[in-house]
Amino acid sequence: MKNLDLNLLPHLQVLLELRNISRAAERLQLSQPATSAAMARLRRHFDDELLVRNGRTYDLTPFAQSLVPLVDEAMLHIQRATRVRSGFDAATSEREFIIAASDYAAALIVGPLRGILRQEAPGVSVDFVPTAGSGIQGQMADYSKIDLLVGPTGYQMQGASKQLFRDSFVAIADAGNPLLQQPRLTLEDLASVPHAVGYFGEGISTPADKLFESRGIQRRVAAVVAGFLSLPLLVEGTDLVAMVPRMLAARAQRGADIVVLEFSEGTEASLVEAMYWHPSQAEDPASVWLRSVVQRSCARLHELFPVTAHPVAIQAREAAQT
Repeated sequence: MKNLDLNLLPHLQVLLELRNISRAAERLQLSQPATSAAMARLRRHFDDELLVRNGRTYDLTPFAQSLVPLVDEAMLHIQRATRVRSGFDAATSEREFIIAASDYAAALIVGPLRGILRQEAPGVSVDFVPTAGSGIQGQMADYSKIDLLVGPTGYQMQGASKQLFRDSFVAIADAGNPLLQQPRLTLEDLASVPHAVGYFGEGISTPADKLFESRGIQRRVAAVVAGFLSLPLLVEGTDLVAMVPRMLAARAQRGADIVVLEFSEGTEASLVEAMYWHPSQAEDPASVWLRSVVQRSCARLHELFPVTAHPVAIQAREAAQT
């Protein structure tokens, strides 16, 4: 420890993440020579190159790869330690929190959460960052950069957790879609028309995907977008249909000419959202307060987002034939 300046630890974390001295200098708000000097000191201390050139990019050495989780964990505890207070006063705090969440969860939560902040903590800010991109599980473990994560259950998320709310999937279509003229609709009918679907990472299946997969039904996928939020925009004015969470469909109905199709009993696809946090945050007063705010923000979501559904529900083929 005497031989290493601990001020270099943030430099090391950023260099290991970005694998580029110029980009690391920008992130650290330092000059490139200063960042290069820090890199040289780190290489001397560890007696390892840490970054090696591979064409136009740099790769981590095997030793540097082994450092990544250790450095992230060390930085996490340092950040927690420097935030320790005898208490947390939300009314006077100017703390900035970061919550990772899908576009769907953020779209539902931000409104009621901002209402609570205006009343209880006018100086506190909460930034939402996306979970999509590298896959759900990949970002879940990186608690060094976030205070809380809101995500679905059933995907092996890491950390402590608490359920927030339950939703279910519905189908949405433009009000002029010919599909809506049918007196009876089955999953096969729905699968036969072109679909727009949300993508959440390699190998990630949503409950809507699993609904069709479990019955051996293949949809006609005509468009793929990241997340759920833009699906109503793709559906409106087109022949596309999409599967989205019910409360998101209700929110979209306020500004779009779309129709919501519900599923009959026994054909539903449920979605449960929870919040996740690092165990080291369990007793931290600021973290406890943040989790309380998020939980209260979700308590009345079903009242805030009522849906107007089409009179014909989608049924399994067996039920439609009886």
